[in-house]
Amino acid sequence: MNTLTSLRGPARVVVRQHRWTLWIAGGLALVAVAGLIAVALRASHVAEVFAASNCPVDGGAGRLCDVQARSYSDSTSKYRSVFTDVALVLTALPAVFSAFVAGPLIARELESGTFKLSWTQSVSPARWLAAKLAVPTVLLLTGTVVLAAALHWARSHADTPYASEWHTSDVFATTGTVPAAHVLFGLCVGALVGLLARRTLLALSVSALVTGATIMVFRYWRGELWPTRTLTGPTLNAKEGMWWVESGDLTSSGVRVPHDLCNTVVSCMTDHDITAHYLDYHPASHFWPIQLVETGILLALAALALTLAFRVLRRRTA
Repeated sequence: MNTLTSLRGPARVVVRQHRWTLWIAGGLALVAVAGLIAVALRASHVAEVFAASNCPVDGGAGRLCDVQARSYSDSTSKYRSVFTDVALVLTALPAVFSAFVAGPLIARELESGTFKLSWTQSVSPARWLAAKLAVPTVLLLTGTVVLAAALHWARSHADTPYASEWHTSDVFATTGTVPAAHVLFGLCVGALVGLLARRTLLALSVSALVTGATIMVFRYWRGELWPTRTLTGPTLNAKEGMWWVESGDLTSSGVRVPHDLCNTVVSCMTDHDITAHYLDYHPASHFWPIQLVETGILLALAALALTLAFRVLRRRTA
C-alpha cells in the first residue's frame, strides 16, 4: 500500500504531462473499436442478404446471380482488407509505444534536465522510473487488449466465405496473449534505450528499430517455436486448418529433397529415386502452445530489459 501511495503523485504528473497524447490515443482506439463493430455488422448483413438470394458464391447460375455473387465477393474482400489493415496497425503498435516511452517519456526529460525537479521533491529515481512506466503500461495494455478483442469479435462475427487462417501473421499476432506480450516488451525496451541514449531522437529511433526487428523475427520464425508434425506418403491428405511449414519429396532411403527439383515430372522423380512426399505442419491445436512459448520468451526479454533499466538508472544516480 505504501508503494502504491508513493507512486500516485508521480503518476499524476505523468498523466498531466502527456494528457493530450493519451486523449488522442484513447480517441483513436474508440474510433477503431466502433469502426470494427460497424464493419462486422455490415458484413453480416451483406452475407444474410446474399444467402437469401440462393445464388452460389462462384456464380454460374445466371446473369443476375453472377452480378450478385460478384458484388458479394467484392464487398467481403473490402471487409477483409479492413480487418487486415487494423491487424497490421495493431502489430506495429508495440514499436510505436516503445518509441514513445524511450523518446518523449524518458529521454526527453533526461535531455532537458527536467528530471532533476522530480528527484529534488522527495521522489527517488526508482520511483520516478516506476511511475513513468506504470501509467503507459496500464493504459496501453488495456487499449491493446480491448482492440485485439474487438478485432477478434469482428472477424468471427463477419460472415465471409474466405475466413482468415489461424496461423497467418495478421491473425496470430493479434489474438491470444501475444499482443500484450509484445507491448510489454516494447515498453521495457523503450525504458532501457531511453536511459542509455538520453537523447530523444536517438532513443526514439533505436527503440522502434529494436522492437520492430523483434516483431519481424517472431513473424518469420514463429513456426520453429514448437515441434511440427509430419505427413509422408505417395499422396498427402492435408486437412483444412493446417499450417504448412515445409514440404518436399522423399527418396526411397528417406532423404529429403526440394519439391521443385522435379515438379512431379515422372522421369526426373525416377532418376532421383523419389518415391514419396513429406509435409511438416502445425495443426490448429498448436495455436496455444506456440502462443505461450512466444509470450514466455517476450516476457523474459521484457523482464531482462526492465532489470537492466533500473540497474542503469541506479549506477547513474549513485
